[in-house]
Amino acid sequence: MSSMKSRSERRTRRKRGIRKGIFGVPSKPRLSVFRSSKHIYAQVIDDLTGRTLVSASTNEKESDSAIGGNATGAKEVGSRLAERATGAGVTAVVFDRNGYRYHGRVRALADAAREGGLKF
Repeated sequence: MSSMKSRSERRTRRKRGIRKGIFGVPSKPRLSVFRSSKHIYAQVIDDLTGRTLVSASTNEKESDSAIGGNATGAKEVGSRLAERATGAGVTAVVFDRNGYRYHGRVRALADAAREGGLKF
């Protein structure tokens, strides 16, 4: 039989490899990104306590639902997340791309978060 793995299995394998070297501490929490076909989600996580400090997504009420699955929506989420994180006292984070390539929506979110004041 062929040893072909599905797309999600390959991403999970990459994700495990990335997460081996990334750990969010209270002074520098982890910014995790999840991307679906219609929406993009981001959260800042303290891995020591297992708590989500702040989060943002295109699935929220205050976001424009017409721009959920593209780079414009990702920029909106990144800037909103940076605003909430700085309000919560977080200035530096560790970026966790979660097995996705660093381009397109993931890169747009990261760039908007940097412009919003987060350092990574």
